Amino acid sequence: MLDLSSEKSIYIQIAENIENDILNGNLKEGDQAPSTNQFAKVYQINPATAGKGLNILVEDGILFKKRGLGMFVSEGARRKILKKRQDSFLKDAIPELLKEAVRLELTKDDVIKIIEEYKGGE
Repeated sequence: MLDLSSEKSIYIQIAENIENDILNGNLKEGDQAPSTNQFAKVYQINPATAGKGLNILVEDGILFKKRGLGMFVSEGARRKILKKRQDSFLKDAIPELLKEAVRLELTKDDVIKIIEEYKGGE
């Protein structure tokens, strides 16, 4: 689902939505991705905006084009997305989490316990 009021660009949201569909198993390797016209119709956006989001995924090797047929999920796409998001998580989210833990005077053991409790609740 796109959030048209978000500060995040629509084309970035489109790329992330397709990545999420791949991670969740809604799109598998070899499956056809929604077309730019489908995105434009459903979300009432310019097809060029949708195309920009899809092209990001082509550049990243997540999707590939079949001339005259559309865009399809590349082999190894899920693995590439996982790696990219893991790297981002480790680079961005973890340091922020640890800074906040220090500000809140949480010990390493506190943080580990919270993570284990959270993980156990899934």
